[in-house]
Amino acid sequence: MDAYLLDWLNLLLRWAHVVTGIAWIGASFYFVGLDNSLTPPADPKDKAKGIGGELWAVHGGGFYHQQKYPVSPPKLPEHLHWSMWESYSTWLTGFALFAVLYLFNASSFLIDKSVFDWSPAAAIATALGFFVAFWVVYDAICRVFGRGKNGDLVVGALVFGFIVFASWLSCQLFAGRAAFLLVGAMIATTMSGNVFFWIIPGQRKVVAALRAGAPVDPIHGQRGKQRSVHNTYFTLPVIFTMLSNHYGFLYTGPHNWIVLVLLMLAGALIRTSFVMRHKALATGQPVPWRYAVIGTLMLAGLVGATLPASQPVAAAAATSAPVSFAEVQKVVAERCALCHNEQVVSKNVQLHTPELIAKHAQAVFQQTVVLKLMPMNNATQITDAERALIKRWFEAGAPTR
Repeated sequence: MDAYLLDWLNLLLRWAHVVTGIAWIGASFYFVGLDNSLTPPADPKDKAKGIGGELWAVHGGGFYHQQKYPVSPPKLPEHLHWSMWESYSTWLTGFALFAVLYLFNASSFLIDKSVFDWSPAAAIATALGFFVAFWVVYDAICRVFGRGKNGDLVVGALVFGFIVFASWLSCQLFAGRAAFLLVGAMIATTMSGNVFFWIIPGQRKVVAALRAGAPVDPIHGQRGKQRSVHNTYFTLPVIFTMLSNHYGFLYTGPHNWIVLVLLMLAGALIRTSFVMRHKALATGQPVPWRYAVIGTLMLAGLVGATLPASQPVAAAAATSAPVSFAEVQKVVAERCALCHNEQVVSKNVQLHTPELIAKHAQAVFQQTVVLKLMPMNNATQITDAERALIKRWFEAGAPTR
């Protein structure tokens, strides 16, 4: 019953996290696109009001005229729309999901003893430390190096370098699946930290100054925009890490941290082209697709670099030999049944009898051969030869004789 309720909690938290994440990312993408699509106002009266840019748009059968004041409008309206709870809700549901799945099951999900053998308490403390450390270092980089002519380039280079280091370190300490997710959660925490510590407080200070009739310091808007732009470049790398736990071939290799870094970099490059596309279309310039092309080529290169090595003819012939069910049952008993038996019914799957193995043949094939997610963190040390044996058995129709 406890496992059943935990699965429901996992599902509902995951659902809430996806929904709130869509709302946050949608709002972020929309405002970044809007900001880069603005053109100088055509009406001189609008310029006189202090409007710095405008956009005419059509959507849902209606027309919209959006205008932006670079610092502040002459008169602040009573009602203002704030975009913050999307970010906070996404982080809260994401952290709750991380806690339920990874922190409460650290020995199974965080720790792979073949990578680093340590206690669950130490692994949990270090995982939480990643969140704090990345925010502290990132925020310090932005504060110290974010100003000046080439501030954005310097900040980008330093933050990327720190992400590379964190990716390497995470893959040296944690199980591959957890390492990928932890790096994404670390970056996502910083994204929400940007909203909580900089973007919203800066906006509140501007609104308070306007309400009091005091001059507005433009630094708040500049800082808010800087952190907002950082968030949009972080988005695709974070989404990739969230999806990666479904694909064991990504994080089980000896150089998994390089795969992680390159895939996140490819996502950031692709996002760069789409961000710059808005400005290019607004000003009549060619869209800089080169960044997306580089990112796509990087993905194609990774597909080729991680392609499984072809087997020699003799080995291929050996692996095409018929498989007896007794061989498969032996592998399942040694590698899978420890968590899927009459006493321990993980994920509502039992594999301790021939009938149950046949019943769950497709799930066994998918999880152990296709996705390579099971055994979790390869705790029972299943071999590639044993995975290949299950593959041949399933493709032969999963016979039980």
